[in-house]
Amino acid sequence: MAVSAPQPQLSTPDVTLRPTDVGTRSRRRRALGAVVLAVSLVAVVIASLAIGTQHTDLATVWRALTGDTGGDGWVVRDLRVPRTLLGLVVGLALGLCGAVIQGLTRNPLADTQILGVNSGAGLFVVSAVAFGGVRSVTGYIWFAFAGALVAMVVVHLVGMSGRSAATPVRLLLAGVAIGAVLDGIGYVVRLRNPRAFDSMRFWDAGALDGRGLEVVATVTPFVVVGAALCVWVGRSLNAVALGDDLAAAMGQDVVRTRLVGLVAVTLLAGAAVAAAGPIGFVGLMVPHAVRWFTGPDWRWICGYSALAAPVLLLAADVVGRVVIAPAELPAGIVTAFLGAPVLIWLIRRVGTDRR
Repeated sequence: MAVSAPQPQLSTPDVTLRPTDVGTRSRRRRALGAVVLAVSLVAVVIASLAIGTQHTDLATVWRALTGDTGGDGWVVRDLRVPRTLLGLVVGLALGLCGAVIQGLTRNPLADTQILGVNSGAGLFVVSAVAFGGVRSVTGYIWFAFAGALVAMVVVHLVGMSGRSAATPVRLLLAGVAIGAVLDGIGYVVRLRNPRAFDSMRFWDAGALDGRGLEVVATVTPFVVVGAALCVWVGRSLNAVALGDDLAAAMGQDVVRTRLVGLVAVTLLAGAAVAAAGPIGFVGLMVPHAVRWFTGPDWRWICGYSALAAPVLLLAADVVGRVVIAPAELPAGIVTAFLGAPVLIWLIRRVGTDRR
């Protein structure tokens, strides 16, 4: 009787990824993304200093930054440096503001424009200009803070009214409604006082030009404080994203988190609106987009948004300088043209991925 030789057993390689491997890859991906964003930010800053209706070579830019303002150097030092620094500060404020609002409301399509915060800050600034004769950022920045705070409080009160709880959809609808009312009142004030707003037409559209270093120096401390509060509240946002009840069960003080987030949003949105006008869309698209690379960790979302939002805003400002040269488009208008198709693509891709 023939005995067949034993057949060799083929073993399949173990390709299961351990949790530590997944975590390492995720951290590497996030770190690489942060490096890419940092390099992009440096590139767009250089472009902002060199590109305009009158292009400047990099050698002249460097000489202007090191103290030589001869030739075209004064254009860089006196006009483009303040404009670029303001874009960095305002972009940082808008990015962090949008990320915190989306975390607090658990709504990836929320931002200061949709929730009426920009409208509240803008209305108070317009009222200060029309009825108080205020013309400087140092004078009406406090009105911008008050308007942002009032709008946030009113939207939350309206969203929480009735028998049901304040859901993300209710807050979104309340913000759209309150923002429309505030914008309407603001337009009435503008029409009643046209002379008061002749010098603020670009501010009304959301622009970075025409602001000196004193404006940057005025709003930067408030943005720094607001950014520090965002860093402090970032870890708590991860728990709040799971729901108030579960966050409380995990030991998080939900009320304190929301109060700190409200203060941060007020400082960031108020400073951005006072300095550059009601620029929308940046805080909506950037946190929603960076979430693809960071995952659901709000600490990384806030960090990425702080880098990506200035890149978007400065790029929009550079495009606005050359697209209809020698005239210029305000950055707030360009962000809408640049960002709306991107957001539509993001929404369509998200819908495709979920099929």
